Amino acid sequence: MTQEQALRIMKTGVNVYLTGSAGSGKTYLLNKYIKYLESHGVPVAVTASTGIAATHMNGMTIHSWSGLGIKDHLDERELEKLEERKYLWKRFDKARVLIIDEISMLEGKQLEMVERICRRFKRNDKPFGGLQVILSGDFFQLPPVRKGEDKDGEIIPKSKVWQILNPAVCYLEEQFRQKDDILTGILNKIRSNQIEEGDYQILEKRIGVNISAFKPTKLYTHNADVDLINEKELAEINEQEITFVMTGDGPLNLVEILKKSSIATEVLKMKKGAEIMCIKNNFEMGYVNGSRGKIVDFELDTRYPVVELYSGQRVTLKPESWSIEEEGRIKASIKQIPLRLAWAITIHKSQGMSLDNAEIDLGKTFTYGMGYVALSRVRTLEGIILKSLDKKALLVDPRVLEVDRELKNQSAQNKILFTKLSSQEQQKLENDFILKMGGEIEISKNRKTNRGVRDTKISTLEETKKLLESGLKIKEIAKERNLTTETILSHIEKIVASNPKIKKSQIKPQSEIIKLVKRAQSKIKNKEDKGKLKPIKELLEKEGHDISYLDIRLARLFI
Repeated sequence: MTQEQALRIMKTGVNVYLTGSAGSGKTYLLNKYIKYLESHGVPVAVTASTGIAATHMNGMTIHSWSGLGIKDHLDERELEKLEERKYLWKRFDKARVLIIDEISMLEGKQLEMVERICRRFKRNDKPFGGLQVILSGDFFQLPPVRKGEDKDGEIIPKSKVWQILNPAVCYLEEQFRQKDDILTGILNKIRSNQIEEGDYQILEKRIGVNISAFKPTKLYTHNADVDLINEKELAEINEQEITFVMTGDGPLNLVEILKKSSIATEVLKMKKGAEIMCIKNNFEMGYVNGSRGKIVDFELDTRYPVVELYSGQRVTLKPESWSIEEEGRIKASIKQIPLRLAWAITIHKSQGMSLDNAEIDLGKTFTYGMGYVALSRVRTLEGIILKSLDKKALLVDPRVLEVDRELKNQSAQNKILFTKLSSQEQQKLENDFILKMGGEIEISKNRKTNRGVRDTKISTLEETKKLLESGLKIKEIAKERNLTTETILSHIEKIVASNPKIKKSQIKPQSEIIKLVKRAQSKIKNKEDKGKLKPIKELLEKEGHDISYLDIRLARLFI
């Protein structure tokens, strides 16, 4: 199923389970649906199973939103205590749609308790008190962190609440993160438990390889070593240390929740030369959550870090906000430079990120999903370095395999069922749902609409090609498509390779840069280095020319 098809199903008002492999755009699509609901004045509760996932959508954890907190059981007395909280009455009274992201990290019994709370506060015996519920996640990714002896808690599709909710399954089939067929194939084989000896051999060749372009992010299974490694690496840089302290606005308890759940660092220490990772999407500036780079300077007046991304682009990172929102209003927020030291990070915190490269230790995984999550963070096989590989790390939960086959079947049936709707029938269902939820059919001219959802009837390269032919520059195309400049440039390189005469004068770099790159390229004699960027960059630097990777790539389009 495509993103557009899934969005159309959600708009009809049915309960939905949105799933798909890592990198299929689940959170991206949720954000599009949230904007659609808000543009029609429909109140939506945005939540996730973990704080990190919640901050990706400016929401809060489902435990906090529902009042469930850390409770592991819910009886009549507990429900009565919850009813004493006035803010919960107000919250549930206004909510019309409930979104819960990363549900693989929720147990069935936890979702059942949330469902009971919803019915209680909505005074409605329909599932979840009559709210439209959008569940999202991927059961092949990390399961709940369980304590004590209960290591095999019930997964949500096997729970009673799943049967009660009966969501329409939307299984996204496209892949927007991985850039090579070999890695995509291995990840798909892990998901279907069909990984073969040849696949292990391909991965084993990545053990101990050297990626000389820049230091890879180290993904660890445990928290213990991450801070130690980052602090040690930073201390070894002989440069002035600049400190950025996080600020907060709003009720203290909500600010504290944000601080604990956000991947942003409360006290961020940086130096010129530090390896960093962007931790927020900013398509206009050209970076996304997971973009890597190095600090090359600090602005004189503000001391904001100047970062050279490994895409070749240089950007100044200013403080950005993470917030908790309800009904379109910010309840609390924190502000910090959207960076963190990137020598090391836990696999758990990497979930949701897209990395250019990573050094991964798959010899110490302790739960299903860790190997898959770690490998699927990286865009290409060339970007993966393995310290070790235990074949057990690539095993998947047998229960998930069984459930996944059924989910795919249900998604295929829903695709056929909803495709049969005429455009008039689809529009009527959408309008009826908006009115039922107390929204407005007409969108105010001042409101943002749901532009930007990828129309998968046209290939992604074709969309970029049309915008390039219309005369737009790379940054303008990236903004229009909600993609990074590096992704757009990769599209253009493929387009020019198949159609060298395509209109592209608007992206042409200075003639002097083209001459320098052409001359450097002609000096490279080694056949293996002919198509690589780094040898060109090194030759130019030896000659005293500071030309970015981005400009080198652009110049090559005109040689």
